[in-house]
Amino acid sequence: MEQVNIAVVGLGRMGKRHVHTLLYRVPRARVIAVCSATPEEVQWANNNQEYKEFGISVYDNYNDMLTHPKLAAVWISTSTDVHASQSLAAIERGLHVLCEKPLSTDLEEAQSVVDAAKKHPQLKVMAGFSRRFDASYRDAAVKIHDGKAIGDPFVVRSNTCDLLDNIGFFVRYASRNGGIFVDCAIHDIDLSLWYLGNPVPKACWAIGTLQHHPELKEFNDVDNAVGVVEFWGGKIAYFYCSRTQAHGHDVCTEITGTTGKVMVNVFPRANNVVLADRLGLRNEVQPEYWQRFEDAFATEANEFISSIVRNEPVPLPMETGIVVMRIGRALQEALCTGNVVRFDQNGNLAT
Repeated sequence: MEQVNIAVVGLGRMGKRHVHTLLYRVPRARVIAVCSATPEEVQWANNNQEYKEFGISVYDNYNDMLTHPKLAAVWISTSTDVHASQSLAAIERGLHVLCEKPLSTDLEEAQSVVDAAKKHPQLKVMAGFSRRFDASYRDAAVKIHDGKAIGDPFVVRSNTCDLLDNIGFFVRYASRNGGIFVDCAIHDIDLSLWYLGNPVPKACWAIGTLQHHPELKEFNDVDNAVGVVEFWGGKIAYFYCSRTQAHGHDVCTEITGTTGKVMVNVFPRANNVVLADRLGLRNEVQPEYWQRFEDAFATEANEFISSIVRNEPVPLPMETGIVVMRIGRALQEALCTGNVVRFDQNGNLAT
């Protein structure tokens, strides 16, 4: 069986999980290298017995890792501010790339990745919008697009709400992630485009508040925010982002159409167990995104690797990531300025 030699870049919580998924849930992938610029992560990887058993090489320099013998692909799981530069370097080396969302904190830089991918059509380059690989979200898409279960969809309400972080990880990362709408709402924006049929944005406005992390003020960011996008043609998307939920990771999406609506995970739950006692009926919630979307990440990895092995198009076109990024940046600007950000009918920022 043909396997794809792949390296994972970034060994934070997400990168380590991607390595584990590729090792145990993606039979046609072979992890041959990992890389991190953080000394503690490099030390951890060098001491990791599992990595030694699989023969995984550990690098502390990204460019050195790109020269690893027989390397075919990289999975970029670093901070958002280096996604574009690392993707471009890999493409120039002739490597396939799966880059975590978004492609950059800067729209022009993100576009440069899309342009580079077009110049190298033999390479498989994809942005990791993992929720498109979740079984429930895919089922919702089938009901909306194929079954026409709800008529013509015209409103999407979507939330990404994280468990309150008391260890400081989120705040340390905040200066590099592009802001709450670019980082936290990016999947919700992508879902709205998917379910509404790729409409063209018309206007964006947003408000936010600081409830638990006042230190975010120096980054012109907030820990809770609401954004609204109006699309040309009368369709609407509403997003709520939060970093401060007490009960766990709460991600839900509701799509309303002319004859009904589809709801995904409106009442989040860790499993099918319900506790009934004198306080009533209740269930536990996943503590973070990984427990909710672990299977989706595995599906994403398998489909990306399959596109390389079979020389087929990647599951998600790169251009979608640019539209998502454009809306995310517009919402962040609206949040910071208090102004409505408007687009022309071609989806370009109005002057």
